[in-house]
Amino acid sequence: MTTDQAQLHQQLIDRMMIGGSLRTEPWRKAAAAVPRHEFLRGGFFRRAVGSDFTAWEAVRRDAPGWLEGCYTDESLVTQIAGTIVPDDIRGRITREPTSSSTLPSLVLRMLEDLHVEDGHKVLEVGTGTGYSTALLCARLGEENITSIEYDAEVAARARKALGRVQTFPTLVTGDGLLGHGADAPYDRVITTCGVRTVPQAWIDQTRPGGLILVTVGGWLGSSELARLTVHGDGTASGPLLGGGVNFMLARPHTPPPLGLLPDLEDGTERETTLGADVLNNWTTRFIAQLAVPGAQRLTLERDGRTEDVLVNVDTGSWAAVCQEGGGRWHVRQGGPEPLWDRVEERFGQWRHAGAPALEGLTVRVGPEGQTISW
Repeated sequence: MTTDQAQLHQQLIDRMMIGGSLRTEPWRKAAAAVPRHEFLRGGFFRRAVGSDFTAWEAVRRDAPGWLEGCYTDESLVTQIAGTIVPDDIRGRITREPTSSSTLPSLVLRMLEDLHVEDGHKVLEVGTGTGYSTALLCARLGEENITSIEYDAEVAARARKALGRVQTFPTLVTGDGLLGHGADAPYDRVITTCGVRTVPQAWIDQTRPGGLILVTVGGWLGSSELARLTVHGDGTASGPLLGGGVNFMLARPHTPPPLGLLPDLEDGTERETTLGADVLNNWTTRFIAQLAVPGAQRLTLERDGRTEDVLVNVDTGSWAAVCQEGGGRWHVRQGGPEPLWDRVEERFGQWRHAGAPALEGLTVRVGPEGQTISW
């Protein structure tokens, strides 16, 4: 370990302690024991400057700034479009990221929020680069950690990185939404991907009284961290923790392609007191998402005006909301489900309850499904 690397590592730890994400001595020791750069030797992508699109440029291990980048408190994209890694790219790429190394302060905040105790068995869903896996092993011992990764290539790179730091937990390649029953029951489950609904398998594989820490979100792009306590009747419940935590959705939970849009003129129009600006705020977008969990959003410029459109691909329902002259909002809807009516109804309930913060919401999950309520 070079002096420069050691200094960068210590500076990152100091920043996390000052920022409050790294709060206890056992996790400080774990963070000090795991060098993040070992999990980024394949390089990472950074946003390209001066592009009209969200473009990415590769930063390889031999590039200036690579080591410093490894110890920034930032999420670093490590894979794009499902298969592309930094060594594959010369120039820029504008495809969507599919794997990343989460910013360390969020990783440590989540590990602190997991409330582990010595000897606990943990299932980690989403190995990613292996950095958080190594932290869990440093804190609890590799014999107590099972980590599952959906992408075989990502899993192989994580296995190599963990080997470089002489850490050998149980690593599984497969669908993390199914958990890993062979090592159950677990005391804790932690996920580094987002889900729309918490899988029953995680509850079934966690002992009563155990905790599941998971990011719950949806297709409108708002999500929150939830800490669920597992009960003896096969259910789990707990609060949202707040903070606007956002992870890539587990691949089986990603939205379907929009395909051909419906005819946005063929619908029923009316005035609405609820403007599309509610979709621009993290909290109110989360509330809207609860009302229309199957909807996706896009913004269109048509006839000199901006329309925010919600589309449910499965049902064919849609709603287009725009602001007319005088600042009045209008909505036009079509399909079997009036999407904006659903959003208005849920907002009315939320406001009647005093518009509670997301930290005031409770997630309940069981064999009959998932609810989020205040």
